[in-house]
Amino acid sequence: MALTTTFEAVNGFARADINLGNWRTRPFSFWSFRNVSEMVRSARIRTGAGAVLPEQVDTPDLLSSPAASGAGQSIVDLLRQSEVDSFILSRNGEILCEWHAPGVDRSDPHLVFSISKSITALVASILQDQGALDPSTLVGALVPEAANSAYADATVQDLLDMRVSLDFDESYLSQEAYARYRRAMSWNPPSSEGNDEGMLSFLSGLQKASHPHGGVHDYLSPNSDMLGIVLERAAGERFPDLCSRLLWQPLGATADAFITVDPHGVSRTAGGVSCRPHDLMALGQMLVNGGTANGRQIVSERWIEDMQQNGDEDVWARGSQAVFLKTGRYRNNWYQVGGNSNAFLAAGIHGQFLYCDPDTGTVIACTSSQNEPQSDALDQGLLGMFARLSQEL
Repeated sequence: MALTTTFEAVNGFARADINLGNWRTRPFSFWSFRNVSEMVRSARIRTGAGAVLPEQVDTPDLLSSPAASGAGQSIVDLLRQSEVDSFILSRNGEILCEWHAPGVDRSDPHLVFSISKSITALVASILQDQGALDPSTLVGALVPEAANSAYADATVQDLLDMRVSLDFDESYLSQEAYARYRRAMSWNPPSSEGNDEGMLSFLSGLQKASHPHGGVHDYLSPNSDMLGIVLERAAGERFPDLCSRLLWQPLGATADAFITVDPHGVSRTAGGVSCRPHDLMALGQMLVNGGTANGRQIVSERWIEDMQQNGDEDVWARGSQAVFLKTGRYRNNWYQVGGNSNAFLAAGIHGQFLYCDPDTGTVIACTSSQNEPQSDALDQGLLGMFARLSQEL
């Protein structure tokens, strides 16, 4: 059948072809990751007046330069191979490079998956500095519904550092626990039985693994969804409103962000945020600038120093993500590159990155629609390019 609509002509498929069963796979994800609020019910994270989207810079020479020292592959070749949708690099707040895949509008919001965890942690940091949240508090004291779960005697800091003992398998393509988890957040089609849980009910049924809390680094997304509920209970305010008031409005973001919610309005703080890549870059620049933006201290220098310095290298090396960063650390839902680098980053599946190097003032925002949730080869290629650009550009 001939293509009959502009949507079909641009995307190669009809809008009716996309559903909750396929929206996270190519070719559909190229569109759906920029239009998540049309796929999954979403709440708005308001920016207020907002800033103006900066003019696009044109840097063909940089994009055609080698992606790695001595490599024949160019930066733009690596971006295309990695199914990147948008790539923006800034130095000391000035955009030096901006690239978008054909068909991507630079004003589009993009789902950032687990970068949402890092954004949620920033909201937690502000509440902590305001005295509204004590990271040593037991989760069960704030969320009594979780009294019979693994979370009852885990601390808020355990959630932030992914050091909760949890009997859960972070296998993104699993048809068992992870599929049930995705039904609870409304990201998957409902089960035929029609008895799917909401997020809080699902989280409150998770049990401990054999080891104690506070030891092993085990990257498990339910921890960050529970963190969002903890923040709401501590502040008495819904997460989208908290994030707007404490972070998005002071940041002066160029547009509202969105976060997916379950049928009861519980925010998917582990992976449901969508925002413009430029606003993601502004968030990284704020951290590189010591927590300030628009002449205002948003995140405290104390917290940023804690995030940068207090991850445990030995725990990381024995944990579930050691292959991701060979010399890395993890603290407060942010990754530290480690080794000789002071760079830190937030990352999400399907190729989402916010890379920050405070030594050179470099910030890189990269959003993608990779078909596979996770690819070590693509991750390492992009991370290597980020490191080279931040040091050599």
